[in-house]
Amino acid sequence: MGCVSTAVAQHERQVLGIIPSAFTINNLVGETCGKEIKVATMQERLVMMMELSDAFIALLGGFGTLEELFQMISWAQLNIHNKPIGVLNINGFFNGLLSFVDHAVKQEFITPRARKILISATTADELVDKLQAFRFEPDPALSKLKWSPSSSQKEKLDLTLRL
Repeated sequence: MGCVSTAVAQHERQVLGIIPSAFTINNLVGETCGKEIKVATMQERLVMMMELSDAFIALLGGFGTLEELFQMISWAQLNIHNKPIGVLNINGFFNGLLSFVDHAVKQEFITPRARKILISATTADELVDKLQAFRFEPDPALSKLKWSPSSSQKEKLDLTLRL
């Protein structure tokens, strides 16, 4: 993430880092360039990223990258957002993942409509073009779901002991 944000800043573009506070201890994320927003949790980070982003691009990465990628895909499938999501498949890095997703479609665990949520390209220019051309097609059954902050908040349980 540091290399990408540094390159973006060097080209005088806007950089926004949304960082869980735990990562700022002992300077785990390194020097920040651009605007930084500290949040308490990873979940809060994902929600803020979803709210502030126009699109999502996954670069080469590990479990954290995959977790965030699939979180955004599942939220799109559930009609929580309708933003384009892509992977930059440099040197075939995501080939195995994309094959697995296609296999899940063939096995009918993922619908063909939902498969269209994940965009891939081998060059940045091609990926940007595909993201800009993306048109969200919500699942008719899931498009009826209504998501709001109040509907997702849990009611407090009354755990008072009464004798």
